[in-house]
Amino acid sequence: MKTIDFKTNIMCGACIAKVTPTLNEVVGENNWKVDTQNPNKVLSVTTKNLDEAEVVTAVENAGYKAEKLS
Repeated sequence: MKTIDFKTNIMCGACIAKVTPTLNEVVGENNWKVDTQNPNKVLSVTTKNLDEAEVVTAVENAGYKAEKLS
C-alpha cells in the first residue's frame, strides 16, 4: 500500500459529501480522507494499484480539482 497526497479545492463537509460516492467507487471506502483544516485541503489516498491520474480524474468528475503534492 502507498499513500498519495493531493492538494484540492474540497473546502468543507458538504464538498466531502459530494465527492464521497465517486471516491468510494474509484479509491474504495475508508481508503481516502480530506484534511479541510490544512490550507492545501489535502486529500490522502491509500492504494495498492491506482495511479495519480486516476485519482485526479475521479476528483474532477465530482466537480473539484486535485493536484499531486510532491
